[in-house]
Amino acid sequence: MKKFFTCLLLVVSTGSFAQKLDKLTVEKIMRNPKWIGTSPTNVYWGDDSRNIYFTWNPDSAERAELFSITPNNLKPQKLSLDERRAMRPTNGDWNKKHTIKLYEKNGDIFVFDLKSGKTEQLTSTTERESNPTFSGDETKIIFTQGDNLFSLKLNGSQLTQLTNFTRPSAAGASTPAPAGSGRRGGGGGARGAVAAQTAAGKQDAWLKDQQLDIFDIIKTKAKNEKLTAAERKAMQVKPIKEIAIDSKQISDLKLSPNTRYITYTLTKPAEGSHNVIVPNYVTASGYTEDIPNRTKVGTPQSASESFIYDLQRDTVYSIVTKNIPGIKDLPDYVKDYPKQLEERKTQNEDRKVTITGPYWSESGKNAIVTVWAEDNKDRWLMKLDPETGKLSLLDRQRDEAWIGGPGINSYDSGNLGWVDEQHIYFQSEASGYSHIYVVDVATAEKKQITSGKWEVQGLKLSNDKKDFYFTANIDHPGVTAFYRVPVIGGSPVKLTAMVGGNEVELSPDEKWLAIRYSYPNKPWELFIQANKPGAKAVQVTNSVSAEFKSYAWRSPEIFTFKNRYGADIYARVYTPAHALPSHPAVIFVHGAGYLQDVFYKWSSSYFREYMFNNMLADNGYTVLEIDYTGSAGYGRDIRTGIYRHMGGKDLTDHVDAVKLLVEKYGVNPKNVGLYGGSYGGFITLMAMFTQPDVFAAGAALRSVTDWAHYNHGYTSNILNEPFNDEKAYKLSSPIYFADGLKGRLLMCHGMVDQNVNFQDIVRLSQRLIELHKKNWELAVFPVEDHGFVEPSSWTDEYSRIYKLFDETLNK
Repeated sequence: MKKFFTCLLLVVSTGSFAQKLDKLTVEKIMRNPKWIGTSPTNVYWGDDSRNIYFTWNPDSAERAELFSITPNNLKPQKLSLDERRAMRPTNGDWNKKHTIKLYEKNGDIFVFDLKSGKTEQLTSTTERESNPTFSGDETKIIFTQGDNLFSLKLNGSQLTQLTNFTRPSAAGASTPAPAGSGRRGGGGGARGAVAAQTAAGKQDAWLKDQQLDIFDIIKTKAKNEKLTAAERKAMQVKPIKEIAIDSKQISDLKLSPNTRYITYTLTKPAEGSHNVIVPNYVTASGYTEDIPNRTKVGTPQSASESFIYDLQRDTVYSIVTKNIPGIKDLPDYVKDYPKQLEERKTQNEDRKVTITGPYWSESGKNAIVTVWAEDNKDRWLMKLDPETGKLSLLDRQRDEAWIGGPGINSYDSGNLGWVDEQHIYFQSEASGYSHIYVVDVATAEKKQITSGKWEVQGLKLSNDKKDFYFTANIDHPGVTAFYRVPVIGGSPVKLTAMVGGNEVELSPDEKWLAIRYSYPNKPWELFIQANKPGAKAVQVTNSVSAEFKSYAWRSPEIFTFKNRYGADIYARVYTPAHALPSHPAVIFVHGAGYLQDVFYKWSSSYFREYMFNNMLADNGYTVLEIDYTGSAGYGRDIRTGIYRHMGGKDLTDHVDAVKLLVEKYGVNPKNVGLYGGSYGGFITLMAMFTQPDVFAAGAALRSVTDWAHYNHGYTSNILNEPFNDEKAYKLSSPIYFADGLKGRLLMCHGMVDQNVNFQDIVRLSQRLIELHKKNWELAVFPVEDHGFVEPSSWTDEYSRIYKLFDETLNK
């Protein structure tokens, strides 16, 4: 039985009475989500630990505003425009004592003194100055302007350019026509102009020699000028070395703490790549407008190389990668292609790699880099000898699927830093779960700090460098909490107690926790708590509307079941109070592949699906959601279980779930449907095409239909590249299995989808037409990108989904 509030609540902001939500309908659920209330987002602390800032919209205004609270005053205060303008960015570089902060704002450099609270602007130019950091001795500011590195004394004086990267001038630029080229008697055209200039030059030279021969005063003056030029040359400051970088992009420009080495990366843009164009049909101009979009998987990628500029020796050299252990290792999948295997063995090429860093110890004595293989099968953590550019191994993580997991990111090296002058910390999945490790850079001896069948999902070193603060799912794969553990290892101390999703921002002085918390049937709210075990978390915001609260939203039953391979799969079920006579069931498939859905629903954009699943249950459907193989939070084996076969274990997990629904919940096996968006839409297509006797109906939303047409960064990790691993793409792409369709299929897609392009669903539609399939339909949404925005689109889409299930499963 549904429970309702027995009174109508006055909505103060509008002066009218709020309605009970009463019976759920698609029209009510898919309204502008402001009707629910807007949860706080973007929570962060001020530099002085006095203020917590967050974005919020408690009055359902046109847009959210910036609010602040203090630990001593929990009443949110809206910031004025002047207050917002005066705010400092959250990023920047602190000195060692954490009393002075450098930061960039609007392309200029500022310095903030924490003790006095004063801010001083150090640059004011039309050029953009960026990435300000302290020099090793903290007397200067190092920053970039354009392609080059500069230093500036902390008092704003003595600006010094440290590098001089040069590019070729534009080729083919036109030059003005020579003067007099059109006069008669000059020989006509360019040839005549050159002849005239040559004659004039000879005449001028003869006159100059004549003057020197006749007049002593001119002889003396010329002699003095030569002496002065020689003196100037002798006294001249050594010019900055010119370093030609052609048309390459420069990045990661850094000065070592001892000011001897400048390191940088040059990236050569990909040649021959082809970008997708997304046509936009509903435009203000009335014309179809093209939106430039991404490339497809397997297209050429940019190549980078990292360099060192030794200022002391005035020489430039590259960081040496040829001796990296395993640099020539081939991936295991190549054995499935004997011809390719033989060719690659014969070539014996080094794999392409990308270097991130270096990351210097505080004194500059030691430096480390991370090296990522382009095929993402390897990540090396290496010590850098800056004098030679040579690398020595500290840690190698090899994965025949692909390197990944929480805290392990190729684009920024993930969670990594210095504990002291000799030890660094990092995260690795070496144990099968992402955990904290510390390695001695002198001996390469490693120590695992955390362990267990759970993951470290966020990591920060304490100010005194004695402890790690981290977020982890120790108690349950879907429940996150905040912990502290000594850097030398030991038992983690749990600091938060609320069961659910905890996103924690630690105050700079480490005295307070700002917590964004949610539960499966409770949207995110902001809490504050003292940084002590057992301290009470006090709720700050109350964002949910009275109308939303008037419905008794389900907290679904959460359980596990064994899939056919013996792995535990987590699931949540919404059971109806009164099942329909047909005993139907619907499975919702979460998107992204690597995502978690079962426990803290409100952590994602799936609040609409949560409400829709409640509505389905109200109308007699049993609804199930599972964290299938490939989902986040369950360790390396689940994460990579879809390698080379998407639509394999991730799909059979759903088939196994249907068996559970039949056996445990009395579902009629002939009346099971499923729906999902993006990766969830892909699974829906694979289910309808390859498991037609299991699923009677499916709604595939913004679906990938052929992985060879998706992006490179995501797809190449899982399926390699189409021209290298064609089998994986044919095994994983729904378009190859469309002939298997038996049940009724609804497909929905935005026409300006810049993630999964509309072309994807058009190609599949043509395939279904050619196969003479009649039991499918395509609903297009002309103004929608991948994530729908317009309430009218959401309403139309989910009305079609509900109609599909009502017509196919309720019989």
